[in-house]
Amino acid sequence: MDISARVEAAITRAIAEGQAGTPPAKLASALEYALTPGGARIRPTICLNVALACGDDKPELADAAAASVELIHCASLVHDDMPCFDDADIRRGKPALHKAYGEPLALLTGDSLIVAGFEVIARAAHHDCERAMEMIRIIGKRTGMPYGICAGQGWESEEEINLSAYHKAKTGALFIAATQMGAVAAGQDAELWEELGDRIGEAFQVADDLKDALLDADEMGKPAGQDEANSRPSAVTELGVEGAVQRFQDILSGAIASIPSCPGEAQLAQLVQKMAERLVPAKAFQAAE
Repeated sequence: MDISARVEAAITRAIAEGQAGTPPAKLASALEYALTPGGARIRPTICLNVALACGDDKPELADAAAASVELIHCASLVHDDMPCFDDADIRRGKPALHKAYGEPLALLTGDSLIVAGFEVIARAAHHDCERAMEMIRIIGKRTGMPYGICAGQGWESEEEINLSAYHKAKTGALFIAATQMGAVAAGQDAELWEELGDRIGEAFQVADDLKDALLDADEMGKPAGQDEANSRPSAVTELGVEGAVQRFQDILSGAIASIPSCPGEAQLAQLVQKMAERLVPAKAFQAAE
């Protein structure tokens, strides 16, 4: 089974588990709406590729880690789109969940996805309890306070924003979770993989800043120009397009250099290079020439 198929199978199982028994029909439907069709599935793909690079001796744990990070990522998107935050109408080319199901169900869907992100690991824990406990610790740290996506969202309510802490929490946290949980699922030391996740997250943020500045809503599948509209920190605002592209390339080089020694190190480096470069719109490179 290839990586994409493994990711989708793991997420499909998670949806089925969340809809088991006699759940409220609308909430059950909203769970599937939030997760499908998926976006690029970047975080779970990275997670599984790290596990493979490290040997992937417990694939059930790696699949649970991949599903977990995507469930929590999708929860963050549901919450981000709500009127109390971005008030976005579109996500992945279709109505944002609160537009399709209403705000109460959107809030409950996001909450349910976060809980499911922990539950999916707990269900796989019998394969290796020690590794599973470490994975739960990682995803908890990168979801909540002070280093997780909740902290990242919280920075937007501060009068003065620590840009580095903001980006590391809002964008980098789940990339760190992806690299660390993939490594732990395969029996490796989580700490060695933090830098790679951090750098991938930083590169992703710069790429997202470029897309927000250069693409329109149809190209993005969600509202464009949100950084400027909401007065958010942005690499494009700070450095201009050319400077942002240069920063992206510098971060990407650092990410590849940070990959710890492992059996699949070379293949993982190639994957990171290809995935990252696909994130940046072609017109960004053209504008920087």
